[in-house]
Amino acid sequence: MRRRRFLATAAALAAAAAGRGRAEPLPPAKVELGDEVFLRRTWRELDGRTVGVVANQSAVTSRAESIVDSILRHGGIRIKAIYAPEHGFRGDRNAGASVASYVDPKTHLPVYSLYGPTRRPTAEMLEGVDVLIFDIQDVGSRAYTYISTMAYAMQGAREFGREFWVLDRPNPTGGAIVEGPVLEPAYESFIGLYPIAMRHGMTTAELALLFNDHFGIRAKLRVVRMEGWRRWMIWPDTGLQWVQTSPNIPQWESTIAYPGTGLIDGLGINNGSGFTKPFLLAGAGGIDGDRLAARLNALDLPGVWFRPAAWSPLTGSLQGRELTGVELMIFAPHRFLAVRTAVHIAVAVRDYFPRAIHIESVSGLDRDWGTDSFRQAFVNGEPADAILGRWRDAVAEFDLLRRSYLLYP
Repeated sequence: MRRRRFLATAAALAAAAAGRGRAEPLPPAKVELGDEVFLRRTWRELDGRTVGVVANQSAVTSRAESIVDSILRHGGIRIKAIYAPEHGFRGDRNAGASVASYVDPKTHLPVYSLYGPTRRPTAEMLEGVDVLIFDIQDVGSRAYTYISTMAYAMQGAREFGREFWVLDRPNPTGGAIVEGPVLEPAYESFIGLYPIAMRHGMTTAELALLFNDHFGIRAKLRVVRMEGWRRWMIWPDTGLQWVQTSPNIPQWESTIAYPGTGLIDGLGINNGSGFTKPFLLAGAGGIDGDRLAARLNALDLPGVWFRPAAWSPLTGSLQGRELTGVELMIFAPHRFLAVRTAVHIAVAVRDYFPRAIHIESVSGLDRDWGTDSFRQAFVNGEPADAILGRWRDAVAEFDLLRRSYLLYP
């Protein structure tokens, strides 16, 4: 009798699915993205000019359709080429891996690499392109290469006389919190071109305005604003679906921790990259997770609880090694302070498990943090609050500067 009921239920469900003939649609988003405003209205201002699109797999509308596919389906916009950042146009390249130029087999458009022999578009790459359009989802941290790709593309557009349009997207960590350190010019690199805060609290279009005006790119810049986004919003508040921005940012939750724990691997502390919870773990071989969790929970850091954890990375130099430490359980992401939390984790490991600390590259650590002040204070045994206090004035100065370029209340 139970078997007959099971088979009948399964048959009914299969028949219902076949009758529908299509997947259930995505729920409507609460934010209209810049690319959707462009496709609905702003495209007319192109006046027939040809576009090239700087994009990757994250450049989708709220219906999860690629901006390139949307442009091709639109019919009224002429597209000449695609330009790919780190990880490639389809997001299938590992961190740091060179990206080659090729012809995309689906669209038959040339895909020019901006993470290979050159990181700026050349005259040859821009041939036949009148307007360069940028549409890539950022993660809200200075130490992420997509905003550097945007800056370099803006420089190329200015050099070769092309307009540059930014189709704005939400900052998944919100626009209300700013955390240091602010990059010092001596540590400029592709993961930090300009002196902005580590957690900058700005959208890509706001950053483009800042780069163009205050930092002197001087491109012919046009931004296409979102509709409905507010500074207090983090990703879940937007109603949008998350698309993996890079191999170690598979879910939006990784973005909220990344501006902090993304910096601690240079100390020999694994942050979960290469495992199933990237940037939501912190530990190394031989750490007592219970003791570390108790120490960190006693600090009452906003929005986060720590539980003892053990894991073995699936990829990378630590593949297969058993690591122990803590998992960050971020229960109030609107209040969570990523950099503050990371500094406290680093100091707790230093004080309680000093053998776990290993700085393999001094220059690499300073480059990641954008300053040598963290390393010097850390090595000298300063407490976490003293380290954070070193950046207070620079963060306040940056926060004042950025207000002139904010587009949303």
